[in-house]
Amino acid sequence: MAYVDGYLLAVPTENRVRYRALAEEVWPMFARHGAMAMREWWGDDVPDGEVTSFPMAVKLEPGETVVFAWVEWPDKATRDAGNAGMRAEMAASGDDGAGIPFDVMRMMWGGFAPFVDCRAD
Repeated sequence: MAYVDGYLLAVPTENRVRYRALAEEVWPMFARHGAMAMREWWGDDVPDGEVTSFPMAVKLEPGETVVFAWVEWPDKATRDAGNAGMRAEMAASGDDGAGIPFDVMRMMWGGFAPFVDCRAD
């Protein structure tokens, strides 16, 4: 089973087109560094919670939408090397992240090892 980097973030709803363009722009870099797939999901039915919720996790503000995303890698070693390679590529290009259409301080991410994989065939 693959290794997955998961992401949860809040994007200003008015920046939906810009965010999609950014996601489509970065995919080739992920692919060059070994990623097998990238999925971006725009929140459609993301309820508020009383104790915990996706909106609470990202400190969702009015006019924002929760985005749930992941990048699939063949394994953790490829992911670790890929992330290091992408950081180096971005540093070499002078990419400082300016123009990112969301508040990166409220984004969360992490790597996830396979545990259960059930599928309908």
